[in-house]
Amino acid sequence: MDRADLARLVRARDRIDRDYAEPLDVPALARDALMSVGHFQRSFKEAFGETPYSWLMTRRIERAMSLLRNTTMSVTDVCMTVGCTSLGSFSRRFTELVGESPSAYRARPHEELRGVPGCIAKQVTRPRR
Repeated sequence: MDRADLARLVRARDRIDRDYAEPLDVPALARDALMSVGHFQRSFKEAFGETPYSWLMTRRIERAMSLLRNTTMSVTDVCMTVGCTSLGSFSRRFTELVGESPSAYRARPHEELRGVPGCIAKQVTRPRR
């Protein structure tokens, strides 16, 4: 992969990380990266190990995990706050990545993360496929 393509992919990944709660779609990200949708998806996966959509959903679930641990927001409000529009799809993806439902995740104790800086907690709790 050439450096210019990699630089555009990094910008796309950074945009996903920054704007995860906004409506983002792969065709728009591909256009911004000056690539066809297919080439963008293949190149993104080659560079970062996940498709752009999977990367986006992982960011959303990471943020949801933090909100569920640290706020009293309802699961529905957390779902909408992180940019998901369907509670069912959000709950299904959350359960797939985390191994338990959002409600079960919230209900269990999270003492092991108390006092841990957010940047470290994010690394420790990052959902793995």
